[in-house]
Amino acid sequence: MSGALITLTVKGLTYSERPTGAYALLLESEVDKRRLPIVIGAFEAQAIAIALDKMSAPPRPMTHDLFAQSLIAHGVTLERVVVHALIDGVFYAQLHFEGGKVMDARPSDAVALAVRLDCPIFATEEVMVQAGIEGEQGSQPKMPKAPRSKSAAAGESKTASQSDDPALARASREELEAMQEHALSNEDYEMAARIRDELSQRG
Repeated sequence: MSGALITLTVKGLTYSERPTGAYALLLESEVDKRRLPIVIGAFEAQAIAIALDKMSAPPRPMTHDLFAQSLIAHGVTLERVVVHALIDGVFYAQLHFEGGKVMDARPSDAVALAVRLDCPIFATEEVMVQAGIEGEQGSQPKMPKAPRSKSAAAGESKTASQSDDPALARASREELEAMQEHALSNEDYEMAARIRDELSQRG
């Protein structure tokens, strides 16, 4: 790997109609606001969204939580993750550990770990030239949303101010908070995310 490294931040997750059931992870350069969209799976999108939204800790650790906790337990420091190559439309990433150890990883897994361990995310300039897009002038970054079911995403036509579920729209804030706690305790992360979105819309 050679060339300058561009510091990136996670700006959002959006549903991608192609391939069906996938999501687009949007990374943005801190310097020039170029954006790097990477298609990832629904599970990885959920893992990233939960960590970014600082939702209550799941009653049992998810896969990326377990990996992160294992690194901490063994005193291993993840120094940075780097999206270092784009070959035939596929992005490649690396995990760089303290002491010079480097492991290959999918970008989705690398980012899911990075947001849990507060470690910086980079891309090579070569990758940004190949796949980066110019940020929209004056646009506000979207808050990342946890993935919804395939059927809900496919039929999405509501504005951000409309609830997907009339029952959520009728519930009080206190009821929603209790429902969210119940959903998390039962590992129903999709419902927890929908309730989170309803609470956010109410300000």
